[in-house]
Amino acid sequence: MHGFHFRNIGVRVRGEGWRGPPTYQKKICPTFQPQSLPFCSHLRPGGDRIYGVFDHQLPAALKKLPFDRHLSLRNVQKIVSEADGYQPHLIAPEQGYRRLIDGSISYFKGPAEASVDAVHFVLKELVRKSIAETEELKRFPSLQSDIAAAATESLEKFRDESRKTVLRLVDMESSYLTVEFFRKIHLEPEKNSNPSGPNMDRYADNHFRKIGSNVNAYINMVCDTLKNSIPKAVVYCQVREAKRSLLNQFYAHVGRREKEQLGAMLDEDPALMERRTAIAKRLELYKSARDEIDSVAWK
Repeated sequence: MHGFHFRNIGVRVRGEGWRGPPTYQKKICPTFQPQSLPFCSHLRPGGDRIYGVFDHQLPAALKKLPFDRHLSLRNVQKIVSEADGYQPHLIAPEQGYRRLIDGSISYFKGPAEASVDAVHFVLKELVRKSIAETEELKRFPSLQSDIAAAATESLEKFRDESRKTVLRLVDMESSYLTVEFFRKIHLEPEKNSNPSGPNMDRYADNHFRKIGSNVNAYINMVCDTLKNSIPKAVVYCQVREAKRSLLNQFYAHVGRREKEQLGAMLDEDPALMERRTAIAKRLELYKSARDEIDSVAWK
C-alpha cells in the first residue's frame, strides 16, 4: 500500500506495517499522556483526592461498622450457644469464635468496595478533565469521543480487578486466623476469675463478655491490617495501571484500522481524502518514471 498522509496532524499510515501507538501518542495528542495526569504524580487535585479516600473516607467507614451490635452480649450468647450445640467446649467455644469473627470480618467488604469506587470516580473525573483540556483533541471530536470511551472502559476494568483484589484480602483474613493471637490471650490471667468453679459460669454474662472482648480485640487487629493493605491494593490495581496502560488497548485497536476508518475517526472530508490519495499515487508514478529514466541515462 502506498503512503497515506494526514498532514494536519503529521501521522503516516502504511497499512499493516504502521506502528500506531508511538506515532499516534506523540503526534496526535502529545499533551494527553497518562503519565502526565495529576493523579500519577500525586499533585493537586488528583493526588490529594485519592489520599483523602484513604486518610479520611476509609477510616471513617471502618469506624461506622456495627461491631458493637454484632458483639453485643445477647448476640454473642446467641451465636456461641448455637455453635456449641449439645456438647459445648470445656475450654473455649471455637465454633462460636469462628462464627463471630467471620461475621465481623464480612463487614469490611463494604468499606473496601467503597474505596475502590471512590478512587474510580476520582480517576474518571481526572481523565475526563484532561481530555477536555487537551487543545489538540478539540479539532477532532470523533477522536476525542473514542479516546474518552476507551479510557472509561480501561478504568472500569481496573476497577473490577481492584474490587476482586480487595475482597480477596478480606476473605484471606477470614479464611486463616492468627492463632497466636488467641494463644496469648488465653495465657493471660483473667480478671475477676473464679478458680473454684471454672465450668459453673460457662454461660454466665462474664464469660460471654470475655468472648466478645477477645473477638473485638482480634477484629481491631484485622482492621489495622486492612486499613493499610486496602489502599495498597487500590493504588496497585487502579492508579498504577491507569498510569501505565490507560490507552494501550485503544492504541492497538487504532493500529489495526484501515485508512478509511482512520479518516472517519479524524473527521476528515472524504473529498480531501480522495484527492490526497490520488496525489500520493501520482507521486509514486513520478518517482517510478524518474527511476526508469535514471536507469536508462546511466547505460
